[in-house]
Amino acid sequence: MSNVGWDDVTILRKSANRPKVAKSESVVNAAKRSGIEVVTERKSTIANKANHHDTDHQRIAKLDREDLVTPPPKVDLSVGKAMQQARMAKSLSQKELGVKVNERQTVINDYEAGRAIPNQQILGKLERALGVKLRGKNIGEPLFQKK
Repeated sequence: MSNVGWDDVTILRKSANRPKVAKSESVVNAAKRSGIEVVTERKSTIANKANHHDTDHQRIAKLDREDLVTPPPKVDLSVGKAMQQARMAKSLSQKELGVKVNERQTVINDYEAGRAIPNQQILGKLERALGVKLRGKNIGEPLFQKK
């Protein structure tokens, strides 16, 4: 170890001579002329991609045929009419009713127009605030019967 200096280079491992994979015809021809062993591999990547592409489309089309997505149900118009009549009977605006049930005015508007997706919590709050049934049977009847 005493004869090893700072500038000496130590080679730990030498890579073996492996045949190179040639991709272009000019490299292959030059190697053949010089007598070097050449390994040429041509993969039909375009054909593989095309087949893979076709199967993807077939799989997606099959999924489209099987899973017909239906839009979620909207609130019935009878609920909107009952809400509107009860709100008018209590002389509340949509904004005031929204403040009372802690919802936005646009939510109240969507429910009255029949555009909203029914949420049981919101419908429960609206029933209590308006005193009218908005769920189940007898929509529009008073929530609490007088004795």
